[in-house]
Amino acid sequence: MAVEEPLEIRIETRSIAVVMRTPGHDEELAAGFVLSEGILRERSALKAVKRHPRNKLGNVVDVFLADGLKLDLERFTRHVFASSSCGVCGVATIDAVRRQFPRMQDRTPVQGAVLQGLGASLGNAQEGFTATGGLHAAALFTPEGRLLVLREDIGRHNAVDKVIGRLFLDGVLPVPGGVLWVSGRASFEILQKALAAQVPVIASVGAPSSLAIELARANGQTLVGFLRDGRFNVYAGPRRLRK
Repeated sequence: MAVEEPLEIRIETRSIAVVMRTPGHDEELAAGFVLSEGILRERSALKAVKRHPRNKLGNVVDVFLADGLKLDLERFTRHVFASSSCGVCGVATIDAVRRQFPRMQDRTPVQGAVLQGLGASLGNAQEGFTATGGLHAAALFTPEGRLLVLREDIGRHNAVDKVIGRLFLDGVLPVPGGVLWVSGRASFEILQKALAAQVPVIASVGAPSSLAIELARANGQTLVGFLRDGRFNVYAGPRRLRK
């Protein structure tokens, strides 16, 4: 059975969001969230991410900023719950959803054959899905197809935040020519999170949404959908792909 519980994310002891997620890798989720929401852009701005010491259920995570860093947290605060199925639903304003991240400059080529092999290369790594059939997965690969990190969650966007959060904490973002693989569909929010992490290629097992395609084309990302059975469709950024 897939587990779903709330996680309160706080910055300097101030609550900014409650997300519904599958417990595990919560520090990564919080780190990825503050990056993909545009709250922090540089690893040097992040001092620490820790579980709240007095929360016995482990459902509160504190993000601490670098000494002397000040932020206007009002404009980042989510006023409603972000569900596991649609994180965008909880954003306070449409303007916040459409906030601008730098346009993609990475032009590292990626072989089509590498994309075709991504799903198979995961093998039995999706342990949560194998056990429950109810979890989504996200994974980041090098342009050669080497798996860097894989995470699962009941929310597809949470899985992406966990992936980019791990790399953000490790100080290795952006990954040149990085490929973000996601189970299911590619939504607007998935593309936005990839853009925040400066991931140039997004490959989904399912279909992309119209807004996801629009965002990818506007920001120089390569978007691939229906990546399965040895084939895929290219919806944006075909020049980055090689035969």
